[in-house]
Amino acid sequence: MSNELGEFLRTRRARITPEEVGLPRAGRRRVPGLRRDELARLAGVSVEYYTRLEQGRSPNVSEPVLDAIANALSLNETEREHLRILVRPARRARPSPRGARVRPAVRMMLDQMDRMPAFVFGPTLDVLAWNRLGDAISGYSATDRPNLCRTVFLDPGARDFYPQWACVAEDTVAVLRWMATRDPGAPGLATLIGELSLHSQEFRDLWAKHDVKEKTAGAKRMNHPIAGELDLFYESFPLPGQATDMVLVTYVAEPGSPTAEKLSLLASWSQPEHERVAPERGGVTGSADRLED
Repeated sequence: MSNELGEFLRTRRARITPEEVGLPRAGRRRVPGLRRDELARLAGVSVEYYTRLEQGRSPNVSEPVLDAIANALSLNETEREHLRILVRPARRARPSPRGARVRPAVRMMLDQMDRMPAFVFGPTLDVLAWNRLGDAISGYSATDRPNLCRTVFLDPGARDFYPQWACVAEDTVAVLRWMATRDPGAPGLATLIGELSLHSQEFRDLWAKHDVKEKTAGAKRMNHPIAGELDLFYESFPLPGQATDMVLVTYVAEPGSPTAEKLSLLASWSQPEHERVAPERGGVTGSADRLED
């Protein structure tokens, strides 16, 4: 992973200008951002030592030195942990087994979360499980082995579904790299990256930036083909005790908002025929065009 480490450090150097850290910009510069010698000076290490680190030739880096480099690069907490994992590969999670399965109790929990869309993602952002309302929004049940990255970058309808597609794409790639670094042996990871790189220039450009991000919490806007625009908040929860890293993601709407009303309609529409209860004022009967009313 030495190349991964070097590329990560180079891309972090490239985003900082000398002026931002109080260094003079002297002469013509061949690289964007900070040079190796400037970063080494800020971190308080020799240029030779930092160069070996960037080339993956310094496996026994102390915590104080890593902290100094992280401070010089203005890394956030996720980037700091990413750097530590790259420097000390032995700390990575064990390789994922093939055919990772979601525990039955987790599936039952999803089924009982009938008022909010919910999904379980694996280490390569495969969508391993979802509840009925989640499927009403995403349509993953109609896809063979759904994967969030493939949806965002290879589905022709993704740019319409995500009005803020560029932000969604950036976040998706950053989360994939974070999860891939934690579980580099995840089955299908190399195939997925190769497929996306081959078919999507946008993915190639974002992957080359080496950005990392944990999927924790945030907001997302969706343009559902039936319900229309949805403004949702999401929260992510690691699922301990599974054979591989899995994350439960739930979506919620502001109470009383138009999105909350639309989710209620989608929930009613997605119920099995014998469980549906028609609203008092006309409302939903399961017909797609009625959800526009």
